[in-house]
Amino acid sequence: GRSWERLSGVTHPRVTSVAVSPVDGALYAGTEPSSLFVSRDGRASWQELEGLKNLPSAPTWSFPPRPWTSHVRSIALSFEDPDLIVAGIELGGVVRSEDGGESWQDQRPGAYADCHTLATHAAAPNIVYEAAGGGFAESEDFGESWAAADTGLEHRYVWALAADRDDPALIYVSAAAGPGQAHGSGFSDAAIYRRSSAGRWEAVADRLAEFPYALVADPETPGALYAGFGDGRILYSANAGTSWDEAARVPGLDALTVV
Repeated sequence: GRSWERLSGVTHPRVTSVAVSPVDGALYAGTEPSSLFVSRDGRASWQELEGLKNLPSAPTWSFPPRPWTSHVRSIALSFEDPDLIVAGIELGGVVRSEDGGESWQDQRPGAYADCHTLATHAAAPNIVYEAAGGGFAESEDFGESWAAADTGLEHRYVWALAADRDDPALIYVSAAAGPGQAHGSGFSDAAIYRRSSAGRWEAVADRLAEFPYALVADPETPGALYAGFGDGRILYSANAGTSWDEAARVPGLDALTVV
């Protein structure tokens, strides 16, 4: 990240998600308004996947703070099939393509409509997890069908999501009671939850003043996790969330405004 190159070809100015295929290296960019672009030639040129906008539900997509629009909040790509794509629309649902984005299946049954984060794991290539406004859902057929898995979640406005480096069944989410608590300026009363082996969710950090916007599994250490907060703090847990230490603080960042 010491130097950067501006890439041209994505025609919408607001890019809300980026993903790289682990199979063929194709680069995907989701935008607001909701469109999906792909570069298959090393970023030199981009193609808009027009089929996404032709879904029957597309006219109903709406982002509450800016109700005239919506955006592709998250993109999940298969570890086995380069043509398999799952995209989360905020707010519109979870949609799926089996042909590289040429055509799409509309909102998948069982998925939440207010998608915030999608996550996959190389060790369980058929599973996709969803964190959403409304709760948590999972798919065992890479986004074809979904089931809610909220048992133990006191808060249902779920935002960040991470899976352990080695264990795809050890997952974490952050959540608050609602968007006002998560993104407002007051006490968020948020929590970080942990679930193992499809059991109940349990809070490993709660009554949090600031909202945890980012969760990232340590890529070098199983059972370790980073959490990033709206006030610039980054906390680290070496024991699956049982205890936490401050790892860093982003200079000059006192509060985060989500747009």
